[in-house]
Amino acid sequence: MIDIKITITDRQGVKHQVDAPTDMNMNVMELVRSYELAPEGTIGICGGMAMCASCQCYVFSNHELPEMSYDEDLMLSEAFNVKGNSRLSCQIFIKEELDGLEIELAPEV
Repeated sequence: MIDIKITITDRQGVKHQVDAPTDMNMNVMELVRSYELAPEGTIGICGGMAMCASCQCYVFSNHELPEMSYDEDLMLSEAFNVKGNSRLSCQIFIKEELDGLEIELAPEV
């Protein structure tokens, strides 16, 4: 397993290119938290269970992501600031195929 690069634009508009391990079964929300790219308590409030949308992000790269689960789709249908490229970052698991992924954190509600 290798580390991949993911570009994350934080809520202040600052881009961060971070290393993401592919051998730890991490998701993108956990990556954001580990690099402290969002203030404590503002992302991943539900612990990554697709129940709060605090980790909503916009995907800008053309990577093929796993199909959205029913729970993720339902949560996004109730969230604010949803766009056509919205996903819950807790549902995007870091894999080698996602090298170069580009996301932006949705505004905090």
